[in-house]
Amino acid sequence: MKKIVGRILIGLLIIVVIAGSGAFYYFKSYLPNTVALQSFPQVDGEIQVSGLNERVDIYRDSMGIPHIYATNTYDLFFAQGYVHAQDRFWQMDFWRHVGAGELSEMFGAGQLETDVFLKTLGWEKTAEAEWEGLDPASKAFLQAYVDGVNAYIKDKEATELSLEYAILGLPILSPDYVIEEWTPVNSLTWGKAMAWDLRGNLGEELERAVLLKTFTPEQLQQLFPEYPQDHPVIVNNIGDGNANTQPGFATDFDYAQLPLDQVTYNASLLDVVLGDWNDGIGSNSWAVSGELTDSGMPYLSNDPHLGIQMPSIWYQIGLHCIQENDDCPFQVTGFSFAGVPGVVIGHNDKIAWGFTNVGPDVMDLYIEKVNPDNPNQYEVNGEWVDFDSYEETIYPVGGEAVTITIRSTRHGPVISDSYYPIQNEGDPDDEEFIPFKDRAGVELPENYVIALKWTALTPSTPFEAIWGFNKAENWEEFREAAKDFHVPPQNLLYADIEGNIGYQMPGDIPIRKNGDGTLPVPGWTDDYEWTGFIPFEELPYTFNPEEGYILTANNQVHPRDYPYFVTVDWDYGFRANRILTMIQNPPSKIDIAYLQQVQGDSYDANAEVFIPIMQTVDWQFAKPNEAIAFDTLSNWDYQGRIDSTSAAVFNAFWRAFLINTFNDDMPEERYYPDAVVLVEW
Repeated sequence: MKKIVGRILIGLLIIVVIAGSGAFYYFKSYLPNTVALQSFPQVDGEIQVSGLNERVDIYRDSMGIPHIYATNTYDLFFAQGYVHAQDRFWQMDFWRHVGAGELSEMFGAGQLETDVFLKTLGWEKTAEAEWEGLDPASKAFLQAYVDGVNAYIKDKEATELSLEYAILGLPILSPDYVIEEWTPVNSLTWGKAMAWDLRGNLGEELERAVLLKTFTPEQLQQLFPEYPQDHPVIVNNIGDGNANTQPGFATDFDYAQLPLDQVTYNASLLDVVLGDWNDGIGSNSWAVSGELTDSGMPYLSNDPHLGIQMPSIWYQIGLHCIQENDDCPFQVTGFSFAGVPGVVIGHNDKIAWGFTNVGPDVMDLYIEKVNPDNPNQYEVNGEWVDFDSYEETIYPVGGEAVTITIRSTRHGPVISDSYYPIQNEGDPDDEEFIPFKDRAGVELPENYVIALKWTALTPSTPFEAIWGFNKAENWEEFREAAKDFHVPPQNLLYADIEGNIGYQMPGDIPIRKNGDGTLPVPGWTDDYEWTGFIPFEELPYTFNPEEGYILTANNQVHPRDYPYFVTVDWDYGFRANRILTMIQNPPSKIDIAYLQQVQGDSYDANAEVFIPIMQTVDWQFAKPNEAIAFDTLSNWDYQGRIDSTSAAVFNAFWRAFLINTFNDDMPEERYYPDAVVLVEW
């Protein structure tokens, strides 16, 4: 018997070894050397494609960047869809599943919770309404692009489209996965994903509420201080004339006046929906007039920082009408999103433009009282009204279909059932889970839900504005196109061949009856309703400022006397201050090389403040290496270069300093006061 068992075990071992060897061969050799090659696009020669009206030429430069030349707009966007699908279809397919809340159809039940939340937000339903509301010209642009995508993927095996499908098709994942045709709604849901990525202060709103359980409003204000008075704002005088140098603060930030009938959860939790929200991500842009440059013409620089992805979120491309006319008005190059027609950031033959995120407060959480005798009703001004509700079905690969009921109030979808940071019911096996109601900084209604009001859930699309920018020939046309840029609000920077520079903040910025959006508010009265949006003509803008430059770095936009509330959660302007210093102090006339230096600058403003203070302290070092490390700071130029020992030393100090200063005062449940960083030298 022992011999039989032994032979069985040996046989199993041989099978495992053979399987392991096969897997090693598959991933090490067959996959990269055979399967991967099948998905490489054809980039030379001629391709016969059904659907084009005329011949289209696609030239890929030495960097592989495609430039498309067409005689009509339909063929131009058709070809853009075609090359996007050639190079990025896996990325496009993944993102459309995000937008539709159908990730579990690709990756299984492990993504079910994410899908439930995305279905609850209803991005796809909003995009469907946007498609119906587009004007005929915009529909034509989008349909041409969709036709091009489908022309490429038609009749192709999944592994011909992208290497990733070979992995996805393994038996342990999704062997029966079917690639569907691309649709206009798939493109429009991309705008919702970007709006979420640039959503503004939802995290701060949640964090303030949970900290109210521990701190007074006055202490909370110390943790979320006002924008520094000595840091630049983008527009100091709105209109034609002066721009930044002195900041302002438009609204008194008095937590004591805020309603305390709210609740939230710790925003430091990972955002399980679309990844961690990283406060370290920030974008920069600046435009310098010809009076300050070596060429006598304006220079515009932009480095938009979004979350790191592979492949990149950006796709560089050129769109060229062979004969520019009313029927084919495009002569534009720059950066696009795979999945969407047009160029998002770039230049045409007349103007250039760039983006950074404004980060306005366009999301509010409403606490809704639920009828204790009827869970299908919530209170509005003393009366019970029915939730709007509908069902959605999710089909996880390898599992049973799951049907969910989505509820909405007059403010928006109820997210407290599906958004982990504010749930009251969690996994019974999760020992660390604490119900939202027990985390609340204040007392809550006995029966309640939380609804999200967000501008991105109202049908509108930024892509009509993007296509307008692509065609614009001057400042007036650029601003006119910006009126269609509703979500997410961006800092639009502008320059043109006539020597002009300008700035416009577009977007739907809510006007609130009461409160400032920094904390959740009661939803059962009309006291905290939105009464409208800031009119476009009263949004901050400037054109040819006297200083000769405009800069943006997610810092405060408006002057201190601006009559409308935008947000209190600006970036604090250290990057903006550094850019301002460099633009004001060039070694000579500003040239391209100097702007590249500005763009690559890694100056650490914290170090500039703290190291002189540190050097006045009589340190008692426990180890000789600590003294050596400290000495490296003496002659540091505060540049955080990748090979800088001083930068590594200071950042280790900075992290430990923050933890040792603040954590013992923070709520123990989430801020872990004993998490001291130990550094060994």
